[in-house]
Amino acid sequence: MLSSSAAVDDYLKSIYHHTEWQDRRITPSQLATELGLAPSSVTEMVQKLVAMGLVEHRRYGPISLTAEGHRRAAAIVRRHRLIETWLVREYGYTWDEVHDEAEVLEHALSDRLLDRIDERLGHPRFDPHGDAIPASDGSTERAPFVRLCDAETGHEGRILRVSDRDPALLRELEQLGVHVGREAVVVDAASLRLGADTVALPVDAADAVWLSA
Repeated sequence: MLSSSAAVDDYLKSIYHHTEWQDRRITPSQLATELGLAPSSVTEMVQKLVAMGLVEHRRYGPISLTAEGHRRAAAIVRRHRLIETWLVREYGYTWDEVHDEAEVLEHALSDRLLDRIDERLGHPRFDPHGDAIPASDGSTERAPFVRLCDAETGHEGRILRVSDRDPALLRELEQLGVHVGREAVVVDAASLRLGADTVALPVDAADAVWLSA
């Protein structure tokens, strides 16, 4: 069972994630779906987060992080993504394997060890999936982007991010040569040209791949 502190972190992390790649704030029902919890449980926790000064929420409205909530969320996201990067670079994990491991380790590593990991890795700015690793002050950098499903035919760009939500999809994309940092040309929402090859993408890939704008 998660500690109360870990549960708070997981809520804040989910709220943070929701607005990283789009601007619409998360609703309580969306948060319940994201966390796999009953809406009543989420409502109760959101009320506690409001009382703690970590989120803002009015009845029937969306949820947003306060400045303190954003600081705490960015800190736990930083831990998670540094750990993912560490596991891939130092221990040979593949990008579809690291999420669950990082979920456990992010609550166990000390700040001192995390700083050593960051230093050893050369202070990376992005994790293996292309998500920005927040700096120690909570700030992030990100290039302008477009999701594949919204990109026009003929759009040329670098693959900035691939969602880590579906490990099976990550494995399929890896086999096709779709990985962060590679240049691509949009043929349509279901296929990309990578170098001289045109690859047909798996179902759901159009919603999971982001390109530079």
